[in-house]
Amino acid sequence: MDNSNLLRAIAGELGMHDQIGAVRETFFAQQIRSARLHLTVPSQGDFLVEGDFLFEIGGKPKKKKQIREARNAYLVRDNIEVGFDRDIPLWLFGFLY
Repeated sequence: MDNSNLLRAIAGELGMHDQIGAVRETFFAQQIRSARLHLTVPSQGDFLVEGDFLFEIGGKPKKKKQIREARNAYLVRDNIEVGFDRDIPLWLFGFLY
């Protein structure tokens, strides 16, 4: 599934509760691919973009525990308005579409 809107619609029709983590990751992947960037799934973190930039996707309370030791690693968090250092608001990736 590469569309977070379709994911929510299908989950609702099947009577499944909303999987917010899957929706966040689907949205991020969709936006990166729409910018024609190469996206892979690494052993550490959620996504590796262009073979060099590691991203971990989560909500507001998400911590950098999973990517602490990685270089070029960023935490993409939902429900924040402003980023700082290596924290990036998820909504900003919507501008890549």
